[in-house]
Amino acid sequence: MPGFELFGDKERKEVQDVLDSGVLMRYGFDGMRNGHWKTKQLEAALAERMQSRHVHVVSSGTAALTVALASAGVGAGDEVIMPTFTFVASFESILALGAVPILADIDETLTLSPPAVEKAIGPKTKAVMPVHMCGSMADLDTLKIICDRHGLLLLEDACQAIGGSYKGKPLGSIGDLGCFSFDYVKTITCGEGGAVITNNETYYQNAHAYSDHGHDHIGNDRGAEQHPFLGYNFRISEMNAAVGLAQLSRLDEFLSLQKRNYTILRDALSNIPEIVFRSVPEGGEENYSFLSFFLPSEELAQKAHKALGENGVDACFYWYNNNWHYYKKWEHLTNLKSLGKLPKEVRDALPDYAKANFSESDHWMGRTISCLIKLGWTEEEVGERAKRMVEAIKMTIGR
Repeated sequence: MPGFELFGDKERKEVQDVLDSGVLMRYGFDGMRNGHWKTKQLEAALAERMQSRHVHVVSSGTAALTVALASAGVGAGDEVIMPTFTFVASFESILALGAVPILADIDETLTLSPPAVEKAIGPKTKAVMPVHMCGSMADLDTLKIICDRHGLLLLEDACQAIGGSYKGKPLGSIGDLGCFSFDYVKTITCGEGGAVITNNETYYQNAHAYSDHGHDHIGNDRGAEQHPFLGYNFRISEMNAAVGLAQLSRLDEFLSLQKRNYTILRDALSNIPEIVFRSVPEGGEENYSFLSFFLPSEELAQKAHKALGENGVDACFYWYNNNWHYYKKWEHLTNLKSLGKLPKEVRDALPDYAKANFSESDHWMGRTISCLIKLGWTEEEVGERAKRMVEAIKMTIGR
């Protein structure tokens, strides 16, 4: 991770096909395309890889989440349960529909805690959105049981976890809907892009129309298409889809490199008794894009993070103080800072997160360090990195 590290001839060929045709839009211009439909090809390839009946590719992971929620009827005043540890896009997609993000604690998986989800369910809850952060998954069996019991939508945000699996099924394919991001720093990238996957025909047809101004896509004359409901523009371009098509064909190659590099680092850190690795639910396999581990205390985690940087180990993250990924720095959500007036449903129903108690999340995040696993490292470079990581952490804990 990320896939751009290994751009090569496959990506160049797919992009050149688009440039040669001159058609960058995913719809229409049939006669000019020379048979090239990169978005359709990417959707077909994703459907096969993700073992899903339907795939719709959009302009970003944020768009994918927004389209997925809208396709299932989530709207103004509905509540969506999401974790305290995620990217800001999770609550942005919810707010974009006038719905209300309900934060819930994480556990040792660094994903949604099922007991916390149970506590957060109320009469307006419509969906539960587990986020498979840093390449690993939530306890999907338990969350599915909870959702089925309460009649709730289960939407998997697998934006950071493509290639991971749970009990033999690809992440993203287990819930009612799943979403992926293909932005510039993901394991496979389109530059900008995302995808919605589902086995539900209605959700798919809704997503297909909603993301293209409500077009029903019936017939061969785009100008004559009907608009059964309001929609917006979340289309991906053929250029972006072309890059993603090449990258998806290389996913196994990328996952193999990530696993090799991850394993070298983990084996080295396993010799430090004070380190405990994040919990992966039974039957789950990470995509190995991050190595996440806990230190005994928040103080030691902060010191270790600083020591890693000073010892030449970059791309390690201490999320607890991160502006983008942990609730403590989401002042724009807490204070409802918006360019325009927010819907009344949001202003009236959003909890006061300035006073919220997420001590369980703090317990885990305060002690967590996550290290990005890069594709471009040689085995020798990973070995040297592992040595420096062990030295820095041992120095921090006084071993």
